[in-house]
Amino acid sequence: MGVQSNPMNPYIQNNTDYLAEKFMILEYHVAHASKIALLKIQSWKFAMKTPEVGSRYQKAAEDMVRQSLLHYVPASHVLSEEGFYFRPVYN
Repeated sequence: MGVQSNPMNPYIQNNTDYLAEKFMILEYHVAHASKIALLKIQSWKFAMKTPEVGSRYQKAAEDMVRQSLLHYVPASHVLSEEGFYFRPVYN
């Protein structure tokens, strides 16, 4: 009496296609976020190296980099956003 699988209804579900698609979507998001980060860093470097750029633009570029790329996000927040929870979330 072992468990027999029916060829029409496999005992173990294969999620390979789903996982591959999810990976591709996440990979696209990472590549897109990296491209945006690079553009922000290049904009900041340009602002800091160019004396003709006004101090207001330099401050705005520095704030943009600090708020978006150097902003600390707790690991627990990142994990919860990705669907990993240390304990049940109660509202």
